[in-house]
Order: sequence, then structure tokens, then C-alpha cells
Amino acid sequence: MAGAQPPSAPGGPEPPQPPLQYSLLLQHLVGEQRRPRAWDPAALGGIPSPPKSEEQKMVERAMESCAFKAVLSCVGGFVLGGAFGIFTAGIDTNVGFDPKDPYRTPTAKEVLKDMGQRGISYAKNFAIVGAMFSCTECLVESYRGKSDWKNSVISGCITGGAIGFRAGLKAGVIGCGGFAAFSAAIDYYLR
Repeated sequence: MAGAQPPSAPGGPEPPQPPLQYSLLLQHLVGEQRRPRAWDPAALGGIPSPPKSEEQKMVERAMESCAFKAVLSCVGGFVLGGAFGIFTAGIDTNVGFDPKDPYRTPTAKEVLKDMGQRGISYAKNFAIVGAMFSCTECLVESYRGKSDWKNSVISGCITGGAIGFRAGLKAGVIGCGGFAAFSAAIDYYLR
């Protein structure tokens, strides 16, 4: 033992490093010896965000409220419904048609008037459905305390049932099932 030299003598040559084994490297990268890192954007050179002011918190609370979501859906439904109504009136061959005189060609004013009436009718219907669905979904999410696909199915059933119930119990049940299925399909597609 007295003849053994230290691994690295000052000024002397260093002993060669053992080759890096691929399996050892994999154990440390993806294997059992891997240590998870905490996700901290500041540690990665990210820009730290300053704390939010009271006004910013108040605006966030207002925009996340059920009332704001219902109003936003109502306005969006009105715009989308109006556009859809005008589009369907534009491709309908009976717009401006007078049943008393079937051979008379409608004027542009009559056609535009019918398009406007249909656009307003569709806009109101879409606005009501959008507000009902959004409001019930927000209330169901607040009640359940979860944000998942069940919220949209439940609110779709409530909305469809309420709309269909005006025509009777059977129509309400069919409306509930139809809106719930449609909500589930849309939620599945978007998530």
C-alpha cells in the first residue's frame, strides 16, 4: 500500500476518466434516480410579474362573475343570431314573396325588410339561449366547485328543457336530452 500513488498528484498526469455509460445516464434522466424540478419561471430567466393591484383584482372578479358571462353570451348570441338570420333570409327563395300575387317580383326594399325581420328574430332567440346556457353553466360550476364536462351537460339539459317545456312535457324532455347531448359533443370536441 505504501507504493500506491494518490489518484492525482500535483503536477502529475491525471488518471483517465471511466467511460460514461448510457444506461447510467438514462437512469438519471428518465429512470428511478431522476429528481423532479420545481417549475419556477423566475429560475429559468423569466420576468417576474408584479403583484396585482386592487383595481386589477376587482376587474378580474367582475369579468369572472356569472352576470358578466351571461351578458357577454347574450350579446354574442344576438350578433351571431342576427348574422345567421340575415344569411338564411338571403338564401331563402320565399323572402319578399306575396302569396296573393305569386308572379310579382319583390322589390329590394321588401327583401331587405324581410331580411331585417328574420335577423332580429334569430338574434333575439340566440341571445336568450346564449344567456340561459351561460348563466346556468356558471351557476352549476359555482355550485359543484369543479370545471368539467358535466357542467355543460347539466346546463344544456336545463336550457333545452326550459325551452322545450313551453311546448309540453315531452318536448321538454326531448329538449333536455338534445341540448345535453349537443353540449357534451361540443365540450368533448373543444377539450
